[in-house]
Amino acid sequence: MQTKVRTYCPYCSGKVITKSEGDVLRKYCPVCKVFFYDNPLPVVSAIVMKEREVLLVKRRNQPHKGEWCLPSGFAETGESIQAAALRELVEETGILGKIISFVDTDSITDDFYGDLIFLTFEVEQTDGVLKAGDDALEAKYFSIYKTPELAFKSNTKAIQTFIKSKSEYWAIIDSFTLSVTEPGKVHLKPNFLSDILVDVIKENVNIMADRWIKDVKTNKSTPTYHFISETNLKKRFKDDTDQYVKWLTGNYIVEDMRRHYQTLGLTRRIEGFKQSELISALSLIRKYIWEFALSQGMWQKTIDIYRTLELERRMMLFFDKATYHACKGFEEEAK
Repeated sequence: MQTKVRTYCPYCSGKVITKSEGDVLRKYCPVCKVFFYDNPLPVVSAIVMKEREVLLVKRRNQPHKGEWCLPSGFAETGESIQAAALRELVEETGILGKIISFVDTDSITDDFYGDLIFLTFEVEQTDGVLKAGDDALEAKYFSIYKTPELAFKSNTKAIQTFIKSKSEYWAIIDSFTLSVTEPGKVHLKPNFLSDILVDVIKENVNIMADRWIKDVKTNKSTPTYHFISETNLKKRFKDDTDQYVKWLTGNYIVEDMRRHYQTLGLTRRIEGFKQSELISALSLIRKYIWEFALSQGMWQKTIDIYRTLELERRMMLFFDKATYHACKGFEEEAK
């Protein structure tokens, strides 16, 4: 179906002609002396979320019958755009809501309706029960990352814009939630913000090792380390850094940590180190990893600050546990 062309004047029923108004050709009634402005039709859409799922409806009528889209419809004369979005939402899904924010606007030409302007809002459900309305075959939630192909490209664009606007917020929420996973469970490679720093640590381990060696070779809190060769010390630093990287990347379980650091504590006891030296050396490893991470310019955006704070939390969790198990190993030998 093509958009109908105006042929007659709605006021006098006389035949209209085409006449130039400025540089634009428009339909004109020579009797009424009126130009007709066929402006784009305003279409409103609502993005309603449940967790990371978005509410879609399957269209009952043409055009695009049987295809999925956001709850959408035309704004009526005398109705605000916001009110139209909420009205269409309740008519198509049974959901009552309130406008949270404006998401996107898009201008398209549709084969059925002609020129359209889509205005999309984020809407929060306030009441109602999900049920497909008269214009919809179904109404259901889909993962916002795996929606079916949508009837209107403007809906797809709006969802992509919405995801982009929420991506940093969701990353922060996910990362902090995952960073407090129950001890003893295998990490299933969650999407931590600080995962981006793993490669930085691995690629610069020699720089951090050299700084740590210089410190433990002169620090009063680690006198026995003064007599260890730099080659041996670098190997020890890399071993501990490797344990930390494995933990960061999810390739580690609590039992691995317990076994490794209790063995390390036992070994340092046999080598003649004091327990205080063991604790100081681990603390200095943490210090130089942390200082190097901060030196990478991580304070430029809000999400970078969260990334840094999360790294500090994960570092604290790892090295606190590592120190505890190393001390347990050291004490067991002492008995």
